[in-house]
Amino acid sequence: MKKTLLVLALAAPVTLFTGCATHQGAYPPVDTTVGNLENNAQFVLLDPGAQRSVTCPGIQQARLDDGRLQVLANLRNRENRRIQVQVDCVFKDAQDFDVEETPFVNVFLDENAMQGVKFVSMNDKAQRYTIRVREAR
Repeated sequence: MKKTLLVLALAAPVTLFTGCATHQGAYPPVDTTVGNLENNAQFVLLDPGAQRSVTCPGIQQARLDDGRLQVLANLRNRENRRIQVQVDCVFKDAQDFDVEETPFVNVFLDENAMQGVKFVSMNDKAQRYTIRVREAR
């Protein structure tokens, strides 16, 4: 008991005098290139399960007559089992700001099969896109 009180009595002044460091002004951003794949890539996998199971061998894009952007992605199942994934598309303007995000759709991929998934933007403001795939749970 006496040893504990002695340790506390010696440690208390140290914590009183160190205090909190003060900071004035704004903080600089942390490394913004880490985890920023969705801003630069047309196809991303959102979790390790999708990364292990799905690949995208090809993407086609076309501009419809009314100016809307249409995107068709071929998804391939890399495994010897049937899997279910969820896919959505984020349409972006010329400055990479989100214009529209489609809801996730369920896609069932048979063993080693390939299937196309199509997305069409709602307006003509979409210039770029990112197709996102996650494992269905």
